[in-house]
Parts: sequence; C-alpha cells; structure tokens
Amino acid sequence: MKTKRASAVLAATLAAWLPMTAAAQGQGDLITPIDRKLTFIFVPKVIHPWYDVVAEGAAFAVEEMKQRGIEVEVVWDQPPQADVVDQNMRIEANIGRQPDGLAIACLDQATNVQLMKEAVEAGVFVTSFNSFCDDAFQFIGPKSSKQDGFDLGERLAEILGGEGKIAILAGSLTATDHVQRIEGFKEALAAHPGMEIVFEQPDDDILEKAVELTESVLSAHPDLDGIFASNASNPIGAARAVQNAGKEGEVHIVGMDDLPEAVDFVCSGVIDALKAQRQWDMGYWAVKYMVAMNENHTVPMFHDTGSRFLTQEDCQ
Repeated sequence: MKTKRASAVLAATLAAWLPMTAAAQGQGDLITPIDRKLTFIFVPKVIHPWYDVVAEGAAFAVEEMKQRGIEVEVVWDQPPQADVVDQNMRIEANIGRQPDGLAIACLDQATNVQLMKEAVEAGVFVTSFNSFCDDAFQFIGPKSSKQDGFDLGERLAEILGGEGKIAILAGSLTATDHVQRIEGFKEALAAHPGMEIVFEQPDDDILEKAVELTESVLSAHPDLDGIFASNASNPIGAARAVQNAGKEGEVHIVGMDDLPEAVDFVCSGVIDALKAQRQWDMGYWAVKYMVAMNENHTVPMFHDTGSRFLTQEDCQ
C-alpha cells in the first residue's frame, strides 16, 4: 500500500511539473539573441563582375539587419583566378579566423566539401551558393545547372534548324555548374544529329582566354555555325571575337548570365540568347540565412533562386 501511495504522489508531481517545463522551454526560448557584431566571409570561385551582383544583394541584407539592430560585416576573399589550390588555401585560412559564417561557391566539389566539413567541426556556420557542393550543406542557387544548358541547346537547335557545326567554351572543368550546363547542352543536341560539336575547350572563366579560344576556332572552322558559352565570361569573349571577325548574325551564340556587356551584345544581336541567374538573391539570402543560423533558427537546406531567358525581345 505504501508503495502504491508513493507512486501516486510521484505521478501527480510529474503531471504538474511537465506542463511547466513545456511552457518554460517553448520554441521561442530556443532562439539566441544576437548581441555582438557578426562577421561573414564569402569565398567565391574567382574575382569576377558576376560576384559583384552577389555582393550587392549581400549589402542590401546587411542594411536590413541593421534595422533589426544586428550589425553584420561582410568580407570577400576572392581568388584572382579560378584556381582550386588558391581557393582551398583561402577557405582553410578563413576557418582559422573563426568567422560567424562562411559562404563558399564551390570550384572543386571533392576538396571544397572536405574543407567545409572541417569548418563545421570547428564550429563555423557554413552555407554555399552559386555552385552546388553537397547535400550536407545549405545551398542557395540552382542545385543542378543541367536544365540551363539543355534549354540553351534547344534554343540554338531552333535557331539553326537542327543543323550546323558547334563550339563549346567549357569554363572551369571542376566547377559543377559549368560541367552540368555542358551535359545538358549535349543532351539537347543529341536529339539533333545534324548538329556536330567540332570544338570544346576550357577557358577557366577568363574573358581574355575566351576571346582567344573563339578566335582560334573561327580560324580552324570558318564554317562554324554556333557557340555555346557555359559561364558569365565566355559569352562576352565569344561575342567580341565574333564581332571582330565580322561574323555577327552568321555565328550564333547562346550562353549564361546577364553581365552588362553580355546584355548589350544581346540587344545588338551578336548574342542570340542568355540564361540569366539571380545572383543578387544568392548574396541576399546567404546573409539572411547565416544570421538565422547564429540565432539558432532552422534554415532550408536548398533555396533555388532560378534563372530566366534573355533575348533581343527583352531589350524593346
């Protein structure tokens, strides 16, 4: 009897205590207020005007955070060229600085992911953007760029009536977004056996190299019909070379992104079509999500920022 009475008292005590515990540990109590300046470091693939637009989005988010009373400093650590070793050295050095957030655009999936794991183990909040790395890390951007390449392949096939000789400016061979765009482009061309790829070379995301490669292929294949440019630099490089050769309207160009010079080439008819990403959103949401991580919020592991076609009709 004594044991039963003791059990009843314990049960009553627990019943009274559990609701109090639940109330004291509500979800709002899980959030950590920010009471210091946060430092976020962005490590892109290369110094490039494309990332200037990412930085604009990040700066806008910083101003929004300021309105909430949260001070954020954004630091950019950009390799001058798309060099895997250089980028990894920068990532490793920045892990040692123990920032409040590290945003990485993957240039080499395997080695970048290993360093990102090390950053997490060191207690650094990590996000990724632009080029997908791994499902273990939050990512902002198109998870697969294959569809963009496929869409541009279909557009070029439509322009050329499914016939012609094609060159590919392949960007960086280790960048997943560049590789996936080429895969998608070739998949689209597979349905058009009259389209032959006669040239494919990496330009390493260097505009001047894209110009040189295009000049080379125009010389080797004077009957070239089309060019696929897989990143933000090489549509401009291809267009400069085609225009200098007096072959605008004869050699058709499709490619990625909407840098101002590329848009000017679209409006003048030298470039036929671009698929433009929304990199401003990448910078904006990277800052917002890294603040949220520091506040102990949950964040989506994947945020697709999308892309859109840009043609001469959009210049009207």
